[in-house]
Amino acid sequence: MPIYMDMHPDLGDVTDEDLQAAHQRDLEVQEEYGVQFLTYWFNSPGSQAFCLVEAPDPESAVAVHKASHGLVPHKVVEVERPTVTQFMGDWMQNVPNEARIEGPGSEIDSGLRAILFTDLEGSTDVSTSLGDEHALLLINNHNSIVRDALRHSGGREVKHTGDGILASFSHVSRAVDCAMEVQKGFATNPALEDVRVRIGVSVGEPITQENDIFGAAVNLASRICAHAEGGQILVSNAVKDLCVGKPFRFANRGPIALKGFDEPVPLYEVDYSER
Repeated sequence: MPIYMDMHPDLGDVTDEDLQAAHQRDLEVQEEYGVQFLTYWFNSPGSQAFCLVEAPDPESAVAVHKASHGLVPHKVVEVERPTVTQFMGDWMQNVPNEARIEGPGSEIDSGLRAILFTDLEGSTDVSTSLGDEHALLLINNHNSIVRDALRHSGGREVKHTGDGILASFSHVSRAVDCAMEVQKGFATNPALEDVRVRIGVSVGEPITQENDIFGAAVNLASRICAHAEGGQILVSNAVKDLCVGKPFRFANRGPIALKGFDEPVPLYEVDYSER
């Protein structure tokens, strides 16, 4: 299959972490388009990015960008492997079958994901008491706040659950950041006065199939979310442990019996009051 290099000039204040997250999202959807993203480069002082991709045609490569994050390249050119090596060095040692989440020369992605669920509190009651149109307005506001937070934190929306969103993250701390941003968004939005969202976060190695995720980590995040009260962020003890050294404050809420789990699960509440 041909190899193409796409070019993204003038990216403004985009950071290397932003591009790492965007590249990860490309890797997660590329199979649907018969494409393999090989590696990428970031020219930080010039705010330029270049992606190297094996694809049947340029349109397929662009389609992946559109579907995953919307950063459409300015130009796509076909290149030869020897030509790329001449200018970029031995890039082929960085071509993985597995995802690499820290750019060229990084470690292979372990498959570890933070899983986040949101659930709009009382949406069914709102629909019954105030009507479907009002309930839909609340859900749309919820969607906007959560999706903005996902964009800022590099999370991937997996699916909408009707009155909530399931998302995954390659970095656990970003999932907690996202949850805090969502809660602050609800607290400061006049259109959502007296409306609250519950959030649950776990971490593990979920199974990915057809852009959906499955497994115990997903089930745990769902149960944690269901146990949370409106306005709360509850996380598993593994999430807390993996955030060591980060500026988060956790309050121990004790071992909680959750449906489907043999042993009580230690849960912690995230304090976002000073965010």
